[in-house]
Amino acid sequence: MALRLDLKPYEGLLINGALIRNGSRRSDFLIETHCKFLRESEVIKESEADTPAKMLCVTLQMLYLADDPAEAEDLFARQATEIMRMSPALAPHLLAIHDAIADRRYHGAIKLGRALVAAERSFAEAA
Repeated sequence: MALRLDLKPYEGLLINGALIRNGSRRSDFLIETHCKFLRESEVIKESEADTPAKMLCVTLQMLYLADDPAEAEDLFARQATEIMRMSPALAPHLLAIHDAIADRRYHGAIKLGRALVAAERSFAEAA
């Protein structure tokens, strides 16, 4: 089954690591084969990763786009351990991300990573 994506003017789309930028008009795309993709608006750039949870999200993006995710999985484990040490209350989020990675649901892990960023922000605001 094909996946339909609607891109806004000048919106970017990463497909298998290649950035494709839309032109000046809204466009519809159909992705008819299996590939790894992320909308540019969903991507957290390394330069924007100013918290431990955001850095972990960058790792999740790398893991998702990698041909061999083993190195990124190791980095994820180290980062998750450090986040749990600093903020034990975030453990349920990290466990959910770990389970998604174990099931090879990398795109789902990225979505759970965004929830981790929101939880981290909430804890920081409450402190």
